[in-house]
Amino acid sequence: MPLAYFKNEFVALEQATISVATHALNYGTGCFEGIRAYYNEEQDKLYILKLREHYERFMRSCSVMRIDPGHSVEDMINQTVELLRRQNFHQDVYIRPLAFKADPVIKVTLEGIHDEFAVFALPMGDYLPTKGIHVMVSSWRRLEDNAIPSRAKITGSYVNTALAVTDAHLAGFDDAIFLTESGHVAEGSAANLFMVRNGTLVTPAVTDNILEGITRDIIMRLAQDAGIPVSTRPIDRTELYVSDELFLVGTGVQISPVTRIDHRNIGQGTVGPVTEGIQTRYNQAIRARLPEYGDWLTLVK
Repeated sequence: MPLAYFKNEFVALEQATISVATHALNYGTGCFEGIRAYYNEEQDKLYILKLREHYERFMRSCSVMRIDPGHSVEDMINQTVELLRRQNFHQDVYIRPLAFKADPVIKVTLEGIHDEFAVFALPMGDYLPTKGIHVMVSSWRRLEDNAIPSRAKITGSYVNTALAVTDAHLAGFDDAIFLTESGHVAEGSAANLFMVRNGTLVTPAVTDNILEGITRDIIMRLAQDAGIPVSTRPIDRTELYVSDELFLVGTGVQISPVTRIDHRNIGQGTVGPVTEGIQTRYNQAIRARLPEYGDWLTLVK
């Protein structure tokens, strides 16, 4: 039976409900995280990837939104581990913590409203294909930091993502790439972006209205450990067209190679060697098969 941690207790997921008058439902005043846990079949063990880092980012998002989840990072780590233990998963899992303005009040403000924290977990496989996707550059622009900051995972801001990815799907693409208002590449609809040019791995800087991605940090570490140069700098739209390789990364999408963009092949139109090598190392690390990255993982059972 699916469970949630809600109002300081473990309950059936179907019982973790809110009123239609809840402030967060009406105004998008909430924060969330996406966290994955990976099952190692040989060990019969479940490992949560970068659990502490996710909750530290969660707290930063809450700070932006003036939300007090009422729990410390250590509390939320323990609650999440216990939630997964109680459900006894033997498969990959997606974990969704939420903190939100919970009072049933019609008023556009962040002050004087009670906050709630909840977390639930469900089985999840691949969110996007991992063997090659076709994306488009969206006509929708990435939100600006001085409007709604992309570095905070704010529930209401994902309308921006929904608009872009829905248009992409209706046009026959797998995902969308956002540009900033200045015309530089930001990221995918809900994922950070990397390209390979002349042997260097390039990604937009955190000042290009991107989420400060935890998987992004992992990829940069794996690349550096493999001796691949990494550069953070502005990327032009047409650089994507002439890049050698291109891929999206994130907790949800994991590592999703882009083999076509706007009806143009990336490189040979196949998964490139740099992407493939990083993807292989990533898949080994997240399932506790590379001891040197063991500190990324929290054992559930």
